[in-house]
Amino acid sequence: MAIVDMVISPNYWIKSILKLSIFIGIPLLLNLRFNYIPFKKVFFFQRHQLRIPMLLAVGVYVVIVTTYLFIGELFDFSNVTRALETDVGVTKANFIFVAIYISLINALVEEFFFRGIAFISLKNESQRHIAYSFSSIAFSLYHVGIMYNWFEVSFFLLLMFALICAGLLFNWLNDHFNSLYPSWLVHACANLAINTIGLLLFSST
Repeated sequence: MAIVDMVISPNYWIKSILKLSIFIGIPLLLNLRFNYIPFKKVFFFQRHQLRIPMLLAVGVYVVIVTTYLFIGELFDFSNVTRALETDVGVTKANFIFVAIYISLINALVEEFFFRGIAFISLKNESQRHIAYSFSSIAFSLYHVGIMYNWFEVSFFLLLMFALICAGLLFNWLNDHFNSLYPSWLVHACANLAINTIGLLLFSST
């Protein structure tokens, strides 16, 4: 995906198809041979378990948007909309559709790969701290290819650290609730908050 984002740079929908193939298609094909994905743990949940993740999801949304409103002027976000338009083909006209896809579908795809496989499956075959570290760091590094030219270096490094922390949080939710859905819910609301900021940035241009 780093090669797709940094070298090929297709439009968003072609990139999404490639991502679905790499993050879901290939792992499922490999699973036919190695049977390493614990589907019962990945897709099982009980409704009463979603109360805490729902509150956390709302809190994450509020914190991200509020933080941007208070300190957003301290950083240069001018490259974000320019990169989205020139590199990915995301514009004001299609931003809402992309935002809905990112918040719901893309978040689920990433949770399946980085938590369902790179954490839950790895945790079953290795030590817990290795699974925590590997999944969260891989989750952060994956976003390097997407956002490497969006921000100045200091903010970019801060963002990478924040993504590692987010990955650790998502891993903990999987570990605590034995399900993919709580982390997906929080991840979706985090993406929704980022998309809200993106909408504000597009509105100001």
